[in-house]
Amino acid sequence: MKIVTANVNGIRAAGRKGFFDWIGKTLPTVVCIQETKAQIEQLSDVLYHPEGYHCFYHDAQKKGYSGVALYCRQQPDEVITGMGNKEFDSEGRYIEARFGNLSVISLYMPSGSSKEERQQVKYRCMDHMMIKLAEMKASGRDYILCGDWNIAHKNEDIRNWKGNLKNSGFLPRERAWLDTLFNELGFVDAFREIEQEEHQYTWWSNRGQARANNVGWRIDYHILSPSLKGKVKSTGIYRDESFSDHAPLIIDYDYAMSV
Repeated sequence: MKIVTANVNGIRAAGRKGFFDWIGKTLPTVVCIQETKAQIEQLSDVLYHPEGYHCFYHDAQKKGYSGVALYCRQQPDEVITGMGNKEFDSEGRYIEARFGNLSVISLYMPSGSSKEERQQVKYRCMDHMMIKLAEMKASGRDYILCGDWNIAHKNEDIRNWKGNLKNSGFLPRERAWLDTLFNELGFVDAFREIEQEEHQYTWWSNRGQARANNVGWRIDYHILSPSLKGKVKSTGIYRDESFSDHAPLIIDYDYAMSV
């Protein structure tokens, strides 16, 4: 089972840059997309409903903002939109597909980098999601939560960690939240299940030559419920083409979906 997560920073812009051609060649089992920045009525073209996939969108109420999507080669048993909180669900940040005992989720956690008000929104979302994640663990289901979590966890997940200790995305409270998720709840950072080379990142600022110089952050994740530990077969960050300021994260799993 191959799953891709990609923050496309505008699905129509990514489409113009060849994102859907790449999907057609890569043929993931599930594609988890964040920041569609479009309303469903703007995505009637067949490009946004690729052949061989069942496509599901959850838009933000605000036009041109946020939004998540799932493309599934197998028809899900159920699709759930929203994380159960009006504040965040109005921003189109969560969509879940259920296949038997497996849930695959496209999640777009808020960024707090624009102003302090948005950082507080991010903290509220983190608090809500931690409760939800504990419920997921207790449910007995298998979960793969893919997306842009907008937090770099450790020093090795950010090139210039010393210069970002006081910046949103690398704040002590944010990093401690991931510590709790991994160390106390037992969720798994799928990418780190396999030994990686240094300087593996999924997002680069558009300022300067950050991408060319690989001055990046790893803020896009596949996070697994404890039941899926040991199921990762291979990982990859696709950088041969640039569809947005993020790179797609591809992970293969030793897992067969229920039919």
